[in-house]
Amino acid sequence: MEQVDDKKNVFEVTCPHCQSQLWVDAQTRSIIKVEKAAKKKSSLDDLLEKEQKRRSDFERKFEATAEMEKHKREKAEEKFAQALGKAEKDGD
Repeated sequence: MEQVDDKKNVFEVTCPHCQSQLWVDAQTRSIIKVEKAAKKKSSLDDLLEKEQKRRSDFERKFEATAEMEKHKREKAEEKFAQALGKAEKDGD
């Protein structure tokens, strides 16, 4: 943070999130001026890496969901078999 002008009590601040430059009046605590930082352009390698990560995450989630559904189906079949066995005993 750097004080720009002693008379006006204006401070220059860099936003930690977007790297924009902000000029803030210390007395009113209002933003006087904003200068947006230049956006970093992604390289093709970065984009391909992001896409590969997205696909692997999707595949991992899909496999986990399929495994969970398989487990649910097995439990349901087990409970059905138990209920059927109990019904057969009660019917005899």
